[in-house]
Parts: sequence; C-alpha cells; structure tokens
Amino acid sequence: MSQPPPVLVLAVGNPSRGDDALGPEFLARLEQRLGPAVRGGQLELLTDFQLQVEHALDLREREQVVFVDASLKTPAPFSFARVRSAADDSFTSHALSPSAVLEAWARVESKPAPPCFALAIAGEQFELGEPLSSAARRHLQQAVDFFCAWWERRGG
Repeated sequence: MSQPPPVLVLAVGNPSRGDDALGPEFLARLEQRLGPAVRGGQLELLTDFQLQVEHALDLREREQVVFVDASLKTPAPFSFARVRSAADDSFTSHALSPSAVLEAWARVESKPAPPCFALAIAGEQFELGEPLSSAARRHLQQAVDFFCAWWERRGG
C-alpha cells in the first residue's frame, strides 16, 4: 500500500445549492494553482457533500489536514483555525463537523490525529439551483490566495 500525500484538503459542499458550492469550487481552483503538488504526491484534494464518520480514516498517515466548507456564520471573507476534537451535536447525526471527525478518529486510532485546520468561507445564499453569489466569488478568491500562500510558507 502506498503512502498517502502528507497534506489533505477535504472540502465539502453541494454544487447545486448556491454558495454551498464554495468547498468544491475551492478544490477546483487549487487544482489549477497547485496541480504540480497534487500530481507530485505532496497534496491530496478530496471532496464530498458532507463530512461523515468514515472521513476519520482519511486522516491516516497525514502531516496536516485542512477541512474546507462554506459558512453563514463566518465573518467575510473567511476564517482559518485549528480544529480540536469534540463530540459536538453533529457526532450523532448524518453530517459531522470537523471537530466530530477528530472525535471519531480518537475513538478508533491509538495515536494523536495530525494537525487539522478548518477553512470556512463566508457564503450568503444556499438555495437549490442558485449560482455562487458575487460576494462568495470574492471570498473564494481570497481564500484560495490565502491557502496558496500558506502552502508556500509550509514549504509546499
């Protein structure tokens, strides 16, 4: 079995629900900007509609993980913060928070999780069939620029 890339970016969202597409759109833009790192095995980009308990297994053998999602609660344009393990209300639901994914990790693994971060991109409209709002597009570009600078600072 081959070693997974050291850094995982796990983005969630529904491309059919307006600004909820920010996570998948973020990955599409990272693929364009950081394609050599992806193809070279330093960075993995993974997307899903929502976080599930099974995503805890995607943390195995990683040096760092970044969860990306749209948010109505995040101040514009985005926030970037360390994620800590917590059995929050999402732990018993069908969709987990990044903290609950780390809690699931703690229940199945005997070693600490890799450092994990949440990149929440401010969104405004999440209606079915809507495109990304103009504000979300601006926030997305700022988040991508931030991540690429973060990637370079960490030696990516």
